[in-house]
Amino acid sequence: MLDRQGTNQRLGVRLTLATVAVTLFAMPFMLLLVLVLSSFEPLNNFDEGMARLFYGHALSIPGYTDFLSVATEVFGPWTWRVLAVLAAIWLWVRGWPRLAVWSVVTITVSGLLNLAVKELVDRARPILPDAVSWAPGPSFPSGHAMAAATGTSMLVLLLLPVLKHRWTHLAAWITAAAITVFVAYSRVGLGVHWVSDVVAGVALGLATVAATATGYETWRRDEGHRPAVPYEEGVEPEVSEAPEEADSVEGRGFPRGQTS
Repeated sequence: MLDRQGTNQRLGVRLTLATVAVTLFAMPFMLLLVLVLSSFEPLNNFDEGMARLFYGHALSIPGYTDFLSVATEVFGPWTWRVLAVLAAIWLWVRGWPRLAVWSVVTITVSGLLNLAVKELVDRARPILPDAVSWAPGPSFPSGHAMAAATGTSMLVLLLLPVLKHRWTHLAAWITAAAITVFVAYSRVGLGVHWVSDVVAGVALGLATVAATATGYETWRRDEGHRPAVPYEEGVEPEVSEAPEEADSVEGRGFPRGQTS
């Protein structure tokens, strides 16, 4: 009884911390959403100044906008969607169906949420002289920035179990952050987004991954799996084990039997 109470208490603490993490990522987005909807003048002035600064700098370097145009599509939303589907197929074949579903659900929810918020806010994109790029639809939040934040963090959470050393974990997170920041910068540098658009996109993308990872961890605990720390171990640490080892310890995917 005491062991069960202790387990429940630990689960409560972990879920509370996870909820705090989701809230911390969501708060910047919510703040920017309110400011954009209210046409907060200081934010508008800041966005306009930063747009002119970044766009002017990109134009001043020969060929730089061409590079940004290619790079921003290489790391565009469809890249992360394809990678998520490929990862899901690999996971399903390896016998981790729920983890495969988590991957597809996460990237899908991110995309649909982005479209919904865009339609709700309906913010106009920057109009700058000598435009070198064009993007359809409303501006807030940035779909490219949100997809990059979602895709990179999701892939890191999938890869962490097979990265054996702490320095490789750190390198994976640094790489994910660098790609996300670059994509966000490229959208402003090309003059198709405001700074607040890309910041909101990154925040909402991270909040989406944090929320789905929290849901996955809750399922793990309900199925009797040991508690995991997703940002350190990934959402499913047992992926690094041989299938027969994972089955014998805790079960995986669609459970073959309840474990204690």
